[in-house]
Amino acid sequence: MLLTISTTHQPATDLGFLLHKNPSQVQSFELSFGQVHVFYPEANNERCTVAMLLDVDPVALVRGKAEGSAEGGGLDQYVNDRPYVASSFVSVAIAQVFRSALSGKSKEKPELADAALPLVASVSVIPCRAGEDYLRGLFEPLGYEVTVTQPELDSKFGEWGKSKYYALTLTKNCKLRELLTHLYVLLPVLDNDKHYYVGDAEVEKLLRHGEGWLNNHPKKQDISNKYLKHRHSLVRQINERLAADESNEDLDAVAEKKEAEEESLERKISLNERRIGTVVSVLKQNNAHRVVDLGCGGGKLLKALLEEKEFSEIVGMDVSHRALEIAHQRLYLDRLPEMKRARIKLMQGSLTYRDARIAGYDAATLIEVIEHLDEPRLSALEKVVFKFARPKLVVVTTPNVEYNATFENLPAGKLRHRDHRFEWTRNEFQDWSHRIATTYGYKVQFLPVGDEDPALGAPTQMGVFTT
Repeated sequence: MLLTISTTHQPATDLGFLLHKNPSQVQSFELSFGQVHVFYPEANNERCTVAMLLDVDPVALVRGKAEGSAEGGGLDQYVNDRPYVASSFVSVAIAQVFRSALSGKSKEKPELADAALPLVASVSVIPCRAGEDYLRGLFEPLGYEVTVTQPELDSKFGEWGKSKYYALTLTKNCKLRELLTHLYVLLPVLDNDKHYYVGDAEVEKLLRHGEGWLNNHPKKQDISNKYLKHRHSLVRQINERLAADESNEDLDAVAEKKEAEEESLERKISLNERRIGTVVSVLKQNNAHRVVDLGCGGGKLLKALLEEKEFSEIVGMDVSHRALEIAHQRLYLDRLPEMKRARIKLMQGSLTYRDARIAGYDAATLIEVIEHLDEPRLSALEKVVFKFARPKLVVVTTPNVEYNATFENLPAGKLRHRDHRFEWTRNEFQDWSHRIATTYGYKVQFLPVGDEDPALGAPTQMGVFTT
């Protein structure tokens, strides 16, 4: 079975850096189902093509040697089309042989890994019982120019008709990892004889590799069903997770717009930078080395913490998948040096449910978070953070509503953002903070953030809770 990927990006041989495969060499890899050979039929500055050839061993499959295979690899005969057609084996080969490219990593050319390149992928033989329209329906919604051919069984015997197999060519300007991801997911959708056991792990793979495109694909349900071999319990998991992500997308859009509006309102005093600087200073003064940023959003505080060597373990947690994706990009996590990358972790979670993962840290930060919660959820957050997680230090910031009168473009009585459930006066914030401190055994002190108005105070108010 043959898969080729070509580019005319110049110098075209940069494709070798993205794939971590030298164009001047033929490389072979032993996998559980046979061998995979990678070579370059053409490699020059104008055009470069990499070929991945799968040499599938059907005898080994029948004998059950394939990794994860069940009942002899799901095949009950020695003679079959598996060595010649695109199937789930291609996905395994992509994941194993092009692992770095699939994850979007390139040590030598990191900027190229994030660039849209002119790419053409050709798969020589694809089984598709549903026909050409189905093949097009899988790839065209993803923006590919799709060419499909269906050869005759034998040109000398036209009455025999067309082959049941197709040749597929995909053309698009996109990132290499996007192309590999789409092939990784969609080729097994066309394979009715997957060689591996389909279980919960496949749900996670589909969600991970389908992030950002599967939820909007018109054949989303069909892709899920066929990728998971119509395992109803697994398909139900996918549907529930995708529905939750779709619900979060609306929240994500609101969150991004909120951040932009708030920054626009406060830009003239560089309040966000001063807020982050103050938080970092407080953490240092209290000798906090292991810090969890709760409601981390797009990761601006995380980025500042990562630049300070004192912080040996940094965790960002947010309920929004989109916010975590933005943080991942802002922090360049895929490109960080190994030692630096080991210091930071992102995780999804709600601040209103007890979570053992956030317990035991030196410090927790809640930066412009509490004002987005209504009263019942704020009460739940209080217990989650101060009773159960119970870090030695908690830093909380929130807007000072009194200061809003100084913003010329903010109408009287309006909050800084419509998503805010409240904005407290200094007395209201101090009353809440003293109640928290008394209830959960903390001490609290207050710091202003930003330029103070003699009558109205600072734009941001901070509470520093210590045990």
